[in-house]
Amino acid sequence: MKTVETENEGLKRAYKLIIPAKDIDARVDGEVKRIAPTVRMPGFRPGKVPPNLIRKMHGEALMRDALNTAVQDSVQQLLDDKKLRPAMQPEVELDEDYETGKDAEINIRLETLPDVPTPKIEGLKLERLTVEADEKAVDDQLKQLAQSQTRYEDAKKGHKAANGDQVVIDFVGKVDDVAFEGGTGEGMAVVLGSGQLIPGFEDQMVGLKVGDEKQLNVTFPADYQAENLKGKPATFDVKVTAVKTAAETKFDDEFAKQLGLNDLEQLKSLLRDQQQQELNGLTRTHMKRRLLDQLAADHDFEVPPSMVEAEYANIMAQLRHEASHEADPEAALKEIEADADDYRNIAVRRVRLGLLLSEIGAANGIEVSQQEMNRLIGQAAAQYQPKDREAFVRYVQQNAMAAAQLRAPLYEDKVVDFLFSKAKISERTVSRDVLEADLESEEGHVHGPGCGHDLGEAKPTKKAAKKPGAKKAEVPAKAAAKAPAVKKESAPAKAEKAEPKKTPAKKPAAKKTKA
Repeated sequence: MKTVETENEGLKRAYKLIIPAKDIDARVDGEVKRIAPTVRMPGFRPGKVPPNLIRKMHGEALMRDALNTAVQDSVQQLLDDKKLRPAMQPEVELDEDYETGKDAEINIRLETLPDVPTPKIEGLKLERLTVEADEKAVDDQLKQLAQSQTRYEDAKKGHKAANGDQVVIDFVGKVDDVAFEGGTGEGMAVVLGSGQLIPGFEDQMVGLKVGDEKQLNVTFPADYQAENLKGKPATFDVKVTAVKTAAETKFDDEFAKQLGLNDLEQLKSLLRDQQQQELNGLTRTHMKRRLLDQLAADHDFEVPPSMVEAEYANIMAQLRHEASHEADPEAALKEIEADADDYRNIAVRRVRLGLLLSEIGAANGIEVSQQEMNRLIGQAAAQYQPKDREAFVRYVQQNAMAAAQLRAPLYEDKVVDFLFSKAKISERTVSRDVLEADLESEEGHVHGPGCGHDLGEAKPTKKAAKKPGAKKAEVPAKAAAKAPAVKKESAPAKAEKAEPKKTPAKKPAAKKTKA
């Protein structure tokens, strides 16, 4: 193999590889020998088909496979010989004039990972803002829990249904006076004013009593899930079989037992633990932001443009998706585009911090063990239906990029914990309001991965339109693992969960935005 460097500028590299035709032909001969025992042809005993006939039968496929493996092996040999660490999947092109039997000319372009300067991790100073659990907050959680566990009791005779009451109905739905499939039901319970059913349905049942019958006039939403009903006017003949009012909820041992607990004190203890975990999460987020701020301030080095572009594309795609669910999508999109430069700065910072954390982890022997990796795979596989879990596990095991993405959040957490152990940390007890206000005060600054709200960074200061939200990004540019990137394949499709049978009057579920 002949190698010629055609570009060497900054982190960019380009090479021309020439693979001799004899090397490719030798690979074809090897494939012929490998498959010869399995080839069947009339007039020949199994395994005795002449090589020239095998070439004639399978020559095109054998040549294609031989060329592919030759290219893959040559690219890997180039990376090894030149000690190159690709930032992204190298671009590999076969010369368009290539003909079978000739030398293969391959053009390779890639960006390398930079030489990250020795990270400065000495002298880190952090403040841990802690919040003590609030008993009033526990009581508020109890009330919220009670609302979700509301019990209903039969109303007094003659009681007219009002908002907040539960009404049990039998119904027959019709479009153009013809009952439609799935539009008939019995004993359906609905809480008036809950918005559970399509617009106008619940409102027209206010004032009904047990035994009342009424025809309701409604129009199915334009985005209703059933194609044959979208936007169509319909009638529902309903009969009220029961009207129930909400029973007073008492916070006592009996209430706790209904939730499967021993007594009220055990329930409160669980709520306190839950609250403390949430407060600990806020404290850690605050410390992590400050930590990454210090790292970003102390380190500045060139980052691969391809990684920045990939991260920037991810950010903008996520923001545009979120904007599509805003009250005024066009206004949200305009503001996003206006702040494009700020989001590009965020992408640069994410990539730089990702490489920096990776370097710190590698220099200090921080690893994700195979046992931890198996646990991560198991947790991720549990999100799939049983019949798809094995396929998901195989996918992660065979796809280096998928495995790296799964490993990255835990790897980053371990590096952050290591840096916490090296930092000088002062303690300060504050109220939850103070902690949350301090987190919110970072508006207007561009933060790094996992250190701000939404995309992990505080957003630009403009506030003409509400920016679409997103979950905190814990992994900086998914670069916590420094393995060369490989081509990302589609993950196995997550099996759709079986949906409960819906009544035709149900309002379509609100679209959930992905984190």
